[in-house]
Amino acid sequence: MSDKIDTGRRTLLKTSAAAAALSSVGCSSSMEPVIKGIESELPAKDALTGTGKWVGTTCQGCTSWCAKQVYVMDGRAIKLRGNVNSKVHGEASCPRQHLSLQQVYDPDRVRTPLIRTNPKKGREHDPMFKPISWDEALDLLADKILALRAADEAHKYALIRGRYSHINEFMYKHMTQMIGSPNNISHSSICAEAHKMGPYYQDGNWGYNQYDLENTKFVLSFGADPIASNRQVSYYSKTWGDALDHAKVVVVDPRLSVSASKAHKWIPIEPAQDSVLALAIAHVALVEGIWHKPFVGDFKTGKNQFIAGQDVASDAFADKHTYGLVDWWNLTLKDCTPEWAESISQVPAATIVKIAKDMGQAAPAVQVWTSRGAVMHTRGTYTSLACHALNGLFGGIDSKGGVFPGNKIKLNKKFPDSKPYLDAIAKKGVKYPKIDQRGTLAFPALKKGKPGGGVVTANTPNGMLSADPYDIKVILAYFNNFNFSSPEGQRWNDALSQVEFMAHVTTNISEFTWFADIVLPANHHMFEKWGVLDSIGNGVHQVSVQQPSINRLWDTKDDESEVPYLLAKKLAEKGFDKPWRYINEQLLDPETKQAAKNETELGELLVRYVTSPLWLDTSNKYGEPMNSWQQFTEEGVWNSHRYQLESRWGKFKTETHQFEFYSKTLEKALTKHAKNHHVSIDEVMEVCDYQARGKLAFVPHYEEPYRFGDKDKYPMLLVDHKSRLSKEGRSANTPWFYEFKDVDPGDLVQEDSAKINPVDAAKLGIKTGDKIAISSPVGEITCTAVLWEGVRPGTVAKCFGQGHWAYGRTASSQFGVEARGGNNNDIIADRYDRLSGASAFYGHIRIQIAKV
Repeated sequence: MSDKIDTGRRTLLKTSAAAAALSSVGCSSSMEPVIKGIESELPAKDALTGTGKWVGTTCQGCTSWCAKQVYVMDGRAIKLRGNVNSKVHGEASCPRQHLSLQQVYDPDRVRTPLIRTNPKKGREHDPMFKPISWDEALDLLADKILALRAADEAHKYALIRGRYSHINEFMYKHMTQMIGSPNNISHSSICAEAHKMGPYYQDGNWGYNQYDLENTKFVLSFGADPIASNRQVSYYSKTWGDALDHAKVVVVDPRLSVSASKAHKWIPIEPAQDSVLALAIAHVALVEGIWHKPFVGDFKTGKNQFIAGQDVASDAFADKHTYGLVDWWNLTLKDCTPEWAESISQVPAATIVKIAKDMGQAAPAVQVWTSRGAVMHTRGTYTSLACHALNGLFGGIDSKGGVFPGNKIKLNKKFPDSKPYLDAIAKKGVKYPKIDQRGTLAFPALKKGKPGGGVVTANTPNGMLSADPYDIKVILAYFNNFNFSSPEGQRWNDALSQVEFMAHVTTNISEFTWFADIVLPANHHMFEKWGVLDSIGNGVHQVSVQQPSINRLWDTKDDESEVPYLLAKKLAEKGFDKPWRYINEQLLDPETKQAAKNETELGELLVRYVTSPLWLDTSNKYGEPMNSWQQFTEEGVWNSHRYQLESRWGKFKTETHQFEFYSKTLEKALTKHAKNHHVSIDEVMEVCDYQARGKLAFVPHYEEPYRFGDKDKYPMLLVDHKSRLSKEGRSANTPWFYEFKDVDPGDLVQEDSAKINPVDAAKLGIKTGDKIAISSPVGEITCTAVLWEGVRPGTVAKCFGQGHWAYGRTASSQFGVEARGGNNNDIIADRYDRLSGASAFYGHIRIQIAKV
């Protein structure tokens, strides 16, 4: 490298006016002649400044969905920053945004539609893709869809979606239904559905909380790493340091995360044992009488009757904004002493008591975080309930310094009804059960209290392989790579190998694309497409735009607007015009009432439709008035009014309208699911592999962690975690991902690192830099060992995001043949938290490690 730099320098000095300037300097210390000489070789200043423009967009590198601005010069993206107009995070950002520049200009992007020429499918079979035109590709897809309808098999079509924007509903829901299929399958249950169970079944919020970090006095985080990977990373990265000056922070995590490294206390708990600590803290709070009485209520006599091991009369307590505290105590909490917790978790009883007392002193400016790691395991619903119950117990719900949901806003997320456009074939097809088996006895998937209301993404290939309830013949998928991002991705490989025809809309060929029959090149979400997203933080709910800002490099299309537009047009040409008529009769511009004239207009029209309540109504009661569409696209973001504290007290969206320690809302949902299948709730719990029976199922309680694998053969536990640089597995083809990999504590640059405690490593004779194999009962991966004290003994911590065998020249050691590093999901068994439908990624996988 130094030789190249020196050669370039010599060339510059030899061939430019700078050489003359240097020769005139001699030994003088003045560099002015040199600078002037170099400047003379550069473009004039007016050609360098004032020519660029900041354009609003939104990042989908993780679920923060931060508002961004991209600096564009001559049609090219130059740099990125947080959107200065955002009142959530402002100009603050995280490292992921910068990797987007390498993504959009990735030489391995799909540049034109492709067709598979190898009829054999499987990981071992090169698809041998060849270029075709958009017209040819869509012609093939349309024929396959129409053939299904002609054979009365429209239900065997599936639309599979990964990440999305809020204009997705036409493609995802309405077009799928008009074709005649019930199968619109989203990514949600491999994201964070178990995380939502506590908030929904206790305070009615099926969503994510925002945390008033600027005013809090105590933070208890179960596995959350807001600096690196929790929602709204940009905002929390900006405020976390300041919070340490006015709040005590305790992080419970088997791994020393970035956030844990900056906390006042780190508790390296055993994976999936978080509920033990939460329940014991609640027990202490009640015994010591330090719950937040203005929110929870108090004993009618004013005398605390919570005594360890003793029941309390049900009518002795006067609830205020909560329901069922005494029931919770009597059913389980009376026995959840600090000593009990210590015997299971090895967290000292004295530490538990100290945490509880500190929280009581700080209440109600208390916030309890949960994360995927704490709740996305096989019995994670009850961990979610146990941890979130502490927010209610200490009065942090809707309180200053506490937690609250997203502010109410108005968007037109629901598109016009498509039922009038369903013909007889479609009406019949949509009545079939979905391929992911949601709503069956073993998969309650209780989204918003509705049995079968949620998706069970990772069970889709199981349904396909078993043809239960039927097989799938045609798939249209976009912005996803489920072979890589789901546990035991081999199941997806096998299922997709059997599908008659699959089209994948994607920016890059991936493991999922490997099984496609046609590949449709997608625009990059930050720079080339239309979309709209929203996010919360800092007491504000923001809506931000995605809009084309650069010149398209190749023959790519918007996945959620241009592709379905062209497909609907092609179907109409072939005699099936329902989706085409819907576009032209229902999807109208909110101002002009006109339909899109072509596919490139539809994306902008749909964003205008979804966001029109923000800029058509200048007196919008939910946030800052906007005067025009132009103002929205120029500023790139709309901000709500600040959240009104205590606004839900007495009117929570639960069965009792209170914060529910005993969840009548969950009781109602489970009762309905059991009734649907003519069984008891206890039978549901047994089939779904939970330990609770009777009323215990309706309160936060301890469930032993489910472990997969023989302890003697697989003595260690895997700690899968997120990287500060991994855009959900999509950034692994960017060189910067590897060059800066050590931003993840313990990791090595240019390596896929597995962190091992030195105590464990010494027993195995492993040292830093050794190549190791990590195996579980379902698979094996290879990576590089790092000895690191920041991981609990008995566990191995490894980032998700590497291990691609088909994602470009940088992400793969040999594209299509050999992976670079190991994909954690290859050793994570396919298991579920069945009440939510969420895949289990954490806490259950036993592993062994050995030098290669």
